[in-house]
Amino acid sequence: MSTAVPAADVRSGGTDAAATRGRTDIADRVLEKIAARALTEVAGAGGVARRVLGVPVGRGAGGSAPLVDARTDGRLAMLRMTVSVAWPAPVRQVAQRVREHVIARVGGLTGLEVRQVDIDVEALVVPGAPPAGRVQ
Repeated sequence: MSTAVPAADVRSGGTDAAATRGRTDIADRVLEKIAARALTEVAGAGGVARRVLGVPVGRGAGGSAPLVDARTDGRLAMLRMTVSVAWPAPVRQVAQRVREHVIARVGGLTGLEVRQVDIDVEALVVPGAPPAGRVQ
């Protein structure tokens, strides 16, 4: 699903209504990418490894992109993010900083009102620790 955002009136004193000039559609996938990028701008937060049947695949936690699901309804956006937090950062404080930053960045870049950001913390990452590898 994508959402339409009316184009801003860039002319000073313009009398045309935004609806008559056209609209800009923002796909949910674009919102997901913007939110994922905004999350990486917050200290102490990162992505998580994708899982298949509960087993992590690919790069370890913290080195992967955040998992984001976005839904729009008109000019409203709702986001769900799965993230990792760097140890020993306080999880609630990092999650709150992520939420505030993502709301500001997505709203500022798209013009949508972000009503809800659900954050699932799936991993704690110890900085500098070697990634857990497979036994050979």
